Amino acid sequence: MPIDFQIPLNGGHLLRCSRFPAQEPAGPAALIVIAHGYKGFKDWGMFPHAAEYLSRHHEVITFNFSHNGIGSQSEEFTELEKFAVNTYDRELTDLDELITYLQSDPSYAGLPLFLLGHSKGAGVCLIHALDHPGQVQGVISWNGITNLDLLSDKQKEEMTRTGRSYVVNGRTGQQMPLDKIILDDLDRQRERFDLLGRMARGSDFPVILIQGSEDGAHLRKGSAELVSLRPDITWIEIPGGNHTFGTVHPFQGFTEPFHAALEATLSFISKISGNAPSSHRHSGEQE
Repeated sequence: MPIDFQIPLNGGHLLRCSRFPAQEPAGPAALIVIAHGYKGFKDWGMFPHAAEYLSRHHEVITFNFSHNGIGSQSEEFTELEKFAVNTYDRELTDLDELITYLQSDPSYAGLPLFLLGHSKGAGVCLIHALDHPGQVQGVISWNGITNLDLLSDKQKEEMTRTGRSYVVNGRTGQQMPLDKIILDDLDRQRERFDLLGRMARGSDFPVILIQGSEDGAHLRKGSAELVSLRPDITWIEIPGGNHTFGTVHPFQGFTEPFHAALEATLSFISKISGNAPSSHRHSGEQE
């Protein structure tokens, strides 16, 4: 069972986190931090099940970015005014605070750190690794972005003209606000957020791209560009997998693409960390 905990931040904000202790009697082989994506949260669909699966051999932490819009109600967007100002700079600060907190715990001393990000979260993980050379043992990108600018031309025009635009949450139907500070952050830190450019200019930490064959064409194009710049990066295609590997919220069970993504993740971590746990199916998985 996960152990929930909170990390207080400046300004009275919180990081809401869940720890999935390693089930391996000999102790964890690595520490994995899972970062959710745009309009996502740690308790969405597949994430708790991914964390539990990976915790067979590793210590796993899931968390909500402090301004992702989720508050005390773990699956409801009740803090939309925070979502409106959720910049990349803020998310990167959140991730840095979390990792600093975890690495201050003696029980994690010496464990290799892996970052697993889904979609937008993968972009955040890659920028963090670029910002902190030598800290991260490897980054696992699940259907990840390579262009951090997710705003449409219409949204940018509305933000510039009125200070605010909106994005629809397809699951809940909510109009989620986006304030101009998000656009300003992208403009002000353009060089820092140039993910492809920075990856090409001498990054050497291990990366794997795990992507569904049915993921968005623009995301698959971005993966191809990244691999062309870093040919050492492994790019694994999951047949039949969409952006969430066939999973939904509420979770309806394991799918073949989800299982394949998890096994590819374990194999990558084993290869990089030098530990090779055996793989076996979850009793609830589909054959």
